[in-house]
Amino acid sequence: MRTILLFAALFLAGCDQMKERAGFPDPARMEAEGRAIGGACRHAGRGLEDCYRLNAGAAKSAIYAGWKEMNEYMAKNHIEAVAPAMTAAPLTPSEPTPKHKKAAAEEGDTPASEKNAAH
Repeated sequence: MRTILLFAALFLAGCDQMKERAGFPDPARMEAEGRAIGGACRHAGRGLEDCYRLNAGAAKSAIYAGWKEMNEYMAKNHIEAVAPAMTAAPLTPSEPTPKHKKAAAEEGDTPASEKNAAH
């Protein structure tokens, strides 16, 4: 009987590890990550919509809470926003492949990126 209790105690002691390894999301961790993302976006001078778009996997409520908290902190301590090192992803489709450029050249059309390249 004692061995059964000993094994049960050892097994139950690792329940948090089993949950992480099984892939179950931890709501507190996801909330903390969302707040950190929101705070970082505000510090970088990004708007909420940009932050939501760049971090689609995070909870919007957590991002907003972190953004708002950082905004209040920055206003209170007179901290200026830092320019982001990474630009936002373009909303336009990617540049055409060489195969498409060749077809456009045969038709007499030039892509907009090549028209502006000479300027």
